[in-house]
This record gives sequence, C-alpha cells and structure tokens, in this order.
Amino acid sequence: MKKALLAAAVAVAAAAGVVVAIVVSSGSEKNPAAPASTGASSSQPTTGSNSGSAPTTTAATTTTPNATDPVDTSALRLPPPPGRNSARRRTLVVGVVDDALAQQTRSFAQAQVDISHGAGFDAAIVSATWKRGQRRPPRSLVHALGNVAAAAKKDDMRLFVVVWHGLARETPRTPSDRADFAEYCAALVKTLPTVRDVIVGNEPNLNTFWAPQFGAGGRDLAAVGYLDLLARSYDAIKAADPGVRVLGGALAPRGADQPGGSRPTHSPTAFIRDLGTAYRASGRKRPLMDAFAFHPYMQASRVPPTASHPTNTSITVADYPKLVALLEEAFKGTAQPSGRLPIYYTEFGVQTNVPRTKLGSYSDPGFAGRSDSVGFDVQAAYYRSALALAYCQPTVRGIFIFHTFDEADFAGWQSGLYFADGTPKPSLPAFKRALADLRNGKLVSCR
Repeated sequence: MKKALLAAAVAVAAAAGVVVAIVVSSGSEKNPAAPASTGASSSQPTTGSNSGSAPTTTAATTTTPNATDPVDTSALRLPPPPGRNSARRRTLVVGVVDDALAQQTRSFAQAQVDISHGAGFDAAIVSATWKRGQRRPPRSLVHALGNVAAAAKKDDMRLFVVVWHGLARETPRTPSDRADFAEYCAALVKTLPTVRDVIVGNEPNLNTFWAPQFGAGGRDLAAVGYLDLLARSYDAIKAADPGVRVLGGALAPRGADQPGGSRPTHSPTAFIRDLGTAYRASGRKRPLMDAFAFHPYMQASRVPPTASHPTNTSITVADYPKLVALLEEAFKGTAQPSGRLPIYYTEFGVQTNVPRTKLGSYSDPGFAGRSDSVGFDVQAAYYRSALALAYCQPTVRGIFIFHTFDEADFAGWQSGLYFADGTPKPSLPAFKRALADLRNGKLVSCR
C-alpha cells in the first residue's frame, strides 16, 4: 500500500463507524519500499522474572551463521496426511481477514459478519493497533471489537485478534514499550473473553512494519526485538487467561536479506533461524507461542499456489516442508514446540480485475499496482488449490483469505469475494463449492 494509506489505516474511523483495514501485507508488488532504518538500536530480550528467562545476551550472539542457506528437508518426518474422510475436513479452519467486520454499530457488524459466514468462512481475524504509551485498548476500539465478537459468536465463528503497532516508526523498540504492548494484549483478553486466539505482530521481517531490521555487521535486530515482544506478550496473555492461544510470527513470505539494500528486509528463512538463535541465547525456559502464523502470498496474483521455492529463501503454501523444517531447526530441544507446532496461514489473497461497471465504487484507478490481478475463474481456482494444499498439510490448522470485501482504494487489496460495493464477485459460487467439497471429503485426495 501507499505509505499515506498505511498511516491512515491505523486509526479508528469513528465518523464512519468502522475500524478501517489495518493488516497490510507484502503479498504483491503493491507494497512500497519503506524509509530506511533510522539506525536506532533494538534492546535485547528482557522477558521478566516470571518468564523463566536467563540474563539477556547481546545482539552479537543472535544472528545465525549462514541463515540464508538452503533448507534441508530430507530428514523431515511429517505426520501422515489426512485421508479423504478424515475429521480434518471439519476441523480445518477456513477464515477471513477483514476489519470491515469490526463496526461501531452492532447491527452493521452483524450484517458484515453474516455475509462473511454466508460465504463459507467459519472464523475471522480483526485487528487492534497498539500506540506508544498505551497499556489497554481505547474504549472506541473495545466497542467495535465487542460488536464483532458478539456477531461472530452468534454465527458460531471463531474470532482471532491480531495485535500490532502499525508502521515501522511505531516499532516498540525499548523494554518499556514492549512491556506496555504486552499489558495491552493482556487487557484486551480480559476485556473480550470470547477472544481465544491472539496473533502478536504483523510481518516483523519487513522494514515497512519493523525497524531497525539490521544492526552493525548485518546483525538481525528485528528478530531479537520481536523475540522480546512475543515473549512478554505470551507471558502477559497467559497470566490473564491461560486458555488463550498465542500465535507468533505472522511473517511475510519473502525478503531480501541485504542490510545495505534500498529496502532492508529479512526472508522468512533467515528470520525464523535468527528467532531460534535469539531464543536459545536468551535462556528462556518457557514457550514463545502456541502456534505459528504465516502469510504465504505468492509473488503475484497470477502465480498459482502450487508453485514452490526449493532453491531460494521464499516460503509460500507449497513450501510447507521447508517451513516445518525451519521451525524444527530453530526450536528443537527447547521449551518451544518445533516441528509439530500448529501453523495457521493467517493471510492469503489473490486479486481480481474490477469490471468497468464497478469502477464507481473504487478510487485511485491509475495506481500502478492495479495490474496485479487475475480473472474471477483464476481467483476461484487458486483459492480452491490453496484449500487443498492446506488440507493435506497435517500441522496446518487453518487458512485465512485476505478480505471478504475488496478495499475500495486500488492502492489496497482487491482479493475479496465481494466487490467494494458489497455485491458478490462471480468467483463466490466456485469458492463456496470448494468449501462444500472440503467439508464433504471431496476436495482432494492427499498423497
């Protein structure tokens, strides 16, 4: 997205009665290069006396040698894939990511949730944005989240909340900031007891959302800082309600791994390895997370989800063995579950063309990234393929489509199953058939 739109997206649009979409991703070339790092240092993990952590280490010990080396999956032992009539056909979560569901008006929130549920989704992700100095979510946000929580409960939909800080300039860089962020997470869980899943952060491997990424000598400061944020948040959430699931990671699917580049970012391969190295160096004796969140967007909407990346550092849906092998490598032998850690694909989207008759509901038609789109039949086919892949990946617990409704600005995302005016796309019936086939055991035969 454009930087201005990203900045605007972190506020509650009270006048419109809506929490605007604030989970933005690296899914395509639409994302701009964020400003270069300011060079501020990231403090080392300080997870608190009740966390079971040892004295913290310096960042010099928390960058993995050869973090971008190829991932060896030859010795990986995965659980057997599910059969056609496995109980998994009912338990695999198929959800949607859309803050259009979180509304200030209860009836409007219920209507938005009803449409999403009618499309076949059985879960939803909405977001809460922490701002520096906050230790609890503001009343207006709690009200909107309460509305969507009530609506989701009525429709028997599982509600996830992603707590994040917005753009890179708001990165919680100090122990004090990260302690406040963790208390914010705990307060949210206490305030909204029907929320049983919390995702901590958004794409910390990108300098759009986390800065600085690198320190002197190319050290991975982002993984070190995020480790501390995740550890503190895990501890605070579990203290508030031990039954709430904490999802960590929420990584983007690719990154450059070039500290001196125009856009300093980390690939998920390097970031997971560095996160594991930082965790081991911290001496922490408790887990960091109950599940791993990941955003397996393809390089462009035209690329099918069956495409894999065995020779580079990118990870998408078909790279599941690589992702599991990395988690195993990073955390095996520690208090943090590794190769059997549940995985949720918490953002995946394929953008469509917008017909001329619908352009009146969209803005910024000249935006260059608008060309990253496909026909409705391709979107439906790719969503069906992604569902089939996820079903056959035994430790994947869910997959979330990025949006029920298109974003109205072409600088945003048009990957929804409904146009910005709320009318269904031609791809919706095929998507619903794919979901029905999944639940009826007819979608795929895993090999």
